[in-house]
Amino acid sequence: MPEVNIFEEANRQLIICNACRYCEGYCPVFRAIEIRRDFSQGDVFYLSNLCHDCRACYYACMFTPPHEFAINIPKILAEARIETYQRWSWPGFLARAFKKRGITVGLAFVAAAIVIGLSLLLIPESSLFTIHLAPGAFYEVVPYVAMVIGGLILFFYALAVWMRGGARFWSETRSALREPGGFKALISSLTAALGLRYLQGGGPGCFYPDERPSSVRRIYHSLTSWGLLSDFVATTLAFIYQDFFHRLPPYPLMSAPVIFGTVGGVALIVGTSGLIWFKLRSDREPESSRAVGMDYVFLVTLGLTALTGMLTLIFRTTAAMGSMLILHLALIAALFITAPYGKFVHFVYRSLALLRYEVEQRQPQKHVGH
Repeated sequence: MPEVNIFEEANRQLIICNACRYCEGYCPVFRAIEIRRDFSQGDVFYLSNLCHDCRACYYACMFTPPHEFAINIPKILAEARIETYQRWSWPGFLARAFKKRGITVGLAFVAAAIVIGLSLLLIPESSLFTIHLAPGAFYEVVPYVAMVIGGLILFFYALAVWMRGGARFWSETRSALREPGGFKALISSLTAALGLRYLQGGGPGCFYPDERPSSVRRIYHSLTSWGLLSDFVATTLAFIYQDFFHRLPPYPLMSAPVIFGTVGGVALIVGTSGLIWFKLRSDREPESSRAVGMDYVFLVTLGLTALTGMLTLIFRTTAAMGSMLILHLALIAALFITAPYGKFVHFVYRSLALLRYEVEQRQPQKHVGH
């Protein structure tokens, strides 16, 4: 579906919603709609990233198909989100991955294959398939410098793409309400993003996987989000242990890096598995098929990365540790190289959309005309 058609269709549906206002208390999208008389392309892009896909409006709406108005806000905003992801990403030939899953899968496969291939080529069998128990055991398999350099290159590349996209989001979604919102707006938006405040479907929960409201999506999403954060804390603590206290890994099971890493790994495995399971069972009418494909690639890669990390921990005192470590690093490379071109970008744009929403709510409530 060409971009102009998505914009025109979204504009048509949003104007009808603005006239009806039956769903105005459900989520920030409808409160943001109320202060607009019509909707520019920037407004559509902003609202699409403000939507949390709770689907409450779809099941409450009197004008969904087969009604002649054919209102399906979750689906059209999901389509618009994918347009924004591709529009604001870089470089252009990789940005097409948002609409062609084969590009993302290919990137992940190539990154993982390079790590595995170089490991098999450069690491002697005596190191790869041997039991390592002394401090610095992991570095007997893969040198510390190789881990750090590879990880930092991929991390800062993804960060640069996200920052560029975030700047374009902020520029292209400007409205007449341009006054700064202050520190309170920033704190409120961060709280909403990290606490998944709007994954509630207007109160009783998301209408997911069907028309019955449930908190199950918020639970699994929380496990995934906080699992990622816990693993980040574990990595940071391991860095402090090693570079400041000169204590090399592997660390004891009851040490802070291992505890945070284990909690995060288990949370990620449960969270991603739960989200995949409920996506397989979800109602297909209010969803975009392209968005679903993007979700699966991200969740599977993230879940496998967490699983191999846990297996590396479990087998770290055996001869299988080297193989598990290489597989884990390969999946980390696949996750990082695809992060700028997959589902993970929604956190960047949704957080910025929430910030813009909080800024708007603190301005004099006047209609925005175009």
